[in-house]
Order: sequence, then C-alpha cells, then structure tokens
Amino acid sequence: MTPNHEMEQNQEGRTKVSMASRTVILLVAAIAACTAGALDEGIAKSDLDRDLLLVVNKGDRTLSIVDPESGRQLATVPVGGTTGHEVAASPDGRTAWVPIYGNSGVGSPGTDGRTVNVIDLKSYSRTATIDLGHPTRPHSAIFGPRDGRLYVTAELTRSIEVIDPYPHKVIDSIPTGQPQSHMLTISSDGTRGYTANVGAGTVSAIDLQNKKVLAVIPISTVVQRIAISTDDRWVFTADQSKPQLAVIDTQTNTVKTRVPLASLGFGVAPTHDGRRLSITHPSSHSVSVLDLHSMKVEQVIHVPAEPQEIVIRPDDRIAYVSCDESKQVAAINFSSEAIEKLFAVGAGADGLAWVPASHKQGTLQ
Repeated sequence: MTPNHEMEQNQEGRTKVSMASRTVILLVAAIAACTAGALDEGIAKSDLDRDLLLVVNKGDRTLSIVDPESGRQLATVPVGGTTGHEVAASPDGRTAWVPIYGNSGVGSPGTDGRTVNVIDLKSYSRTATIDLGHPTRPHSAIFGPRDGRLYVTAELTRSIEVIDPYPHKVIDSIPTGQPQSHMLTISSDGTRGYTANVGAGTVSAIDLQNKKVLAVIPISTVVQRIAISTDDRWVFTADQSKPQLAVIDTQTNTVKTRVPLASLGFGVAPTHDGRRLSITHPSSHSVSVLDLHSMKVEQVIHVPAEPQEIVIRPDDRIAYVSCDESKQVAAINFSSEAIEKLFAVGAGADGLAWVPASHKQGTLQ
C-alpha cells in the first residue's frame, strides 16, 4: 500500500466518523425538539438570559415564554393537561409550576384536576408531574415568600395544598373553611393567607403556620381574584354582583370600604411602591388604576378584549395584562396611560408570572 493510498483511506475513515457523529448530534437534537416546547425562529441563546414573562393559554393548553422587552414569544410549551389556568415561577427562576384545574369553570360540572406540572425554563420542557392524591381542582399557585414552599388552592377539598418543590412532594394541607377557594394571596412575611371563595362570596383569612382559619369575611354573593397591599395592610377582592371593590382591613379582618367601579372588576394587582392598584374589567375591555391613598380611580386604560390578570414590572413602569379573547398581552405604560406594546400569545391567555433575569442564575436549594 502506498503512503498516499494509506492517507486517503485514513482521511476517508475520519470523514465517515465525522459524518456519523454529525448524524448522532442531529438525531439527538431532533428528539429534544419533539419532547420540548416549540422555539420561535431566530431566537439566540443570549435572548434567554433576561427577564421573562410567563403566560398560561387555557385554550391552547400551553405556556408562552415571552421576552417582555421585545415582545417576542421565545417558546410555547404544552402544560401537559386539561387545563392549566395559573402559573407560578420558582424563586430561583428556573421552573414554572402550572396547576391542572380541569375543563370547566368554577362550580360547573367537568373534569376535576389533581396534578401540578413543572416546566423547565431552560430546556422549555415539562420535567415533572406532582399528583395531589385525589381530585381537587387545583388553581392558584404562589411560592411562600419566606419558606420557598408552593401553596396551591384546592377547591374541591376546601384547602390549600403545600408542596415541597424539591423533591416535588405534597407535605401539608391547610383548610380554608369555605368551598370554591379559587385564588390565594400571601402576606410578605409568609404567615397569613387569604383566599377568594368564589361561589361562597367570602374571603378566608388563614394562619398558615398554625393551619387555622382566623376569619371568614362576607363580601357578596360572588367574588373573584384577590391581592394584598405591599405593606400587608389591605386585601382587595372584586365583587361580582355589582361594580365595586371590597377593601379588607387585615388588622380586623373586616371590610373597611367598598370602592365604586365603572364596571365589574376582576384581576387585581398592587404596584411595588404601594401607591396604586390595577384592576381588570373584562366586560368593558379596560384596566382602571386606583390611588390607594384616596381610594379613588385615577386612570382608565382601554385594552384588547377580555382582560384577565395583571403582573406589574418590578420598577412599576409597566403593567402586563393578559387578554383572553384577543390572544394577546397588553403592556401598559403608567406614565403615558396607554398601551406601549401588544404581545401575541395563545388562545385563552390568563395566568401570568414574572421571572427576573437575576434569579435565573441562582442555584437550586
């Protein structure tokens, strides 16, 4: 064999190995693409190292992962059930947690969900399913501000299920004392929880540490959504029988005042500086902004059809509003009192969560 012929054979062998290696790499990539969420074209790796906005799309049964700066949808991930309404982002910013509620509205017949699904925000894929043990219709999910546990409302069992996120295990159950405990808010020190009990028309004030209902506060025949002020002084819930907002004094667990609104309120979210409260109005396709000092509406901003939930950017400049019917999220600029951007997401856009870029670099606990 001549040296030249031997070199040609060696080169041919290296070429075959290289081609085989590339084939394996492409096959692995194809399998990963099938099991993970769909990435939008043109999204670079560097685009992932920034703030994220998470949007649950009830109609599509997906989670949209959005870059709020550009308004681009980075990926859509199947949530893995029928269907998720709300989402919570883990404190380290690495995972999203979606309770699977069922296929009906509150109090209506339908399937009764019993799981919480976990989505990895790096690989855009569902990585775990937590079974609550029985049908519960899990809905609202919030990470405790001090203990890092996940608190999930469970309507059918009149309780809040407590999950240890690592190792994905239900570790406790806290009674709410009322049916249809749909939404939850937690005080900044993590000791008090408040649930909006939709069909009961009440709010439960709960000692989370001692697993004790402190008060059941009558509001109306039907209520919706709930939020707590940044100083923990007030809890807000929207009356569904008339256009007004109930303001609860957390020291006495009684209704302090009722704020008149132009139309029925729904989602509520306070600014981080404690000065204002934003309220969605699905029937009038608008968002009103309440001054929490005067308890009067100071702004009304029109948005696309069926606004649902609100999340406010940490600098309090922008409010993001999910708009169910229009498949969009509206980014409202508080200074200009106008929509700054509209993001295309999925059908039935509802639950929202914010993931700061700085948190995504943290380590798992």
